Amino acid sequence: MQRWQGPEDVPDDWGSSVVTLGVFDGVHRGHQQIIARARQAASELRLPLVVVTFDPHPDEVVRPGSHPPFLCTTRRRAELLAGLGADAVCVIKFTYDFSQLGPEEFVRTVLVDRLHAARVVVGEDYVFGHKAAGDVALLAELGEKYDFTVEGLPLVTEDGVRISSTEIRARLAEGDVAGAAHDLGRPHRVEGVVVRGHQRGRALGFPTANLETLPHAAIPADGIYAGWLYELDPADGSEMQKWPAAISVGTNPTFDGRERTVEAYALDRDDLDLYGAHVGVDFALRLRPTVRFASVDELVAQMRVDVDQARTLTGTD
Repeated sequence: MQRWQGPEDVPDDWGSSVVTLGVFDGVHRGHQQIIARARQAASELRLPLVVVTFDPHPDEVVRPGSHPPFLCTTRRRAELLAGLGADAVCVIKFTYDFSQLGPEEFVRTVLVDRLHAARVVVGEDYVFGHKAAGDVALLAELGEKYDFTVEGLPLVTEDGVRISSTEIRARLAEGDVAGAAHDLGRPHRVEGVVVRGHQRGRALGFPTANLETLPHAAIPADGIYAGWLYELDPADGSEMQKWPAAISVGTNPTFDGRERTVEAYALDRDDLDLYGAHVGVDFALRLRPTVRFASVDELVAQMRVDVDQARTLTGTD
């Protein structure tokens, strides 16, 4: 898969293509349906599929300070899109100047001049251009002018609720990581670099990887979770490592902590040295809320129960 940082990176000899575009934060099941249809159209037309996405989130540029928690990093988004069949991902830097493009100028800049779109596939609620002035109907009109066709697909709903990035963020904020995983089509992942914490877990017999998470990451509600810990970029160049894990999100109230942290204990492993490593934590199920225990002994006893539950839920008991 090719990855371009804006239309200017598209090769000069790039021919016609099928294009789908959107923020695609989380690449959830609704997004997957759009990309699957675009992939099908590309196969029918024997053209490459280009997915256009944006970074940072447009809300942060249009309404500074309103950046929603992101469901995946830009890199992860590109990896997921490649896995769905994208031949190229074009990540457009969403700036104030870009936000001022009118609908027709947006179409020329993004779809026509470099990508030579032959067909454009989007969700039926897609909007574009300055102040979201363009919709699917206008996109189709501009397609007639610039010689591309447009498909606006119905949105994916279940029990009358639309699957959306906003809905998934709300589930995570409630600790419903299982519901979020259902809508995403995979467990929600939080990434970060492992840093040194207070090392209380090691002293208690449960050494944890303490993540320094990225700004604006969508971190689930405080609690204890079952899931998996990944070393995403092993320093020795080996394959990505994966371990079943018990995960803690919160401030460690038993120790009067104030800083909110994400920590993962790789089950039954006390030999891992992950300091400085780029890791990911996948959340499978919430085991319980965060609790302030009366003593360290009570905390340790509960941690043993948590680990046993995590072992069962990850299929490692």
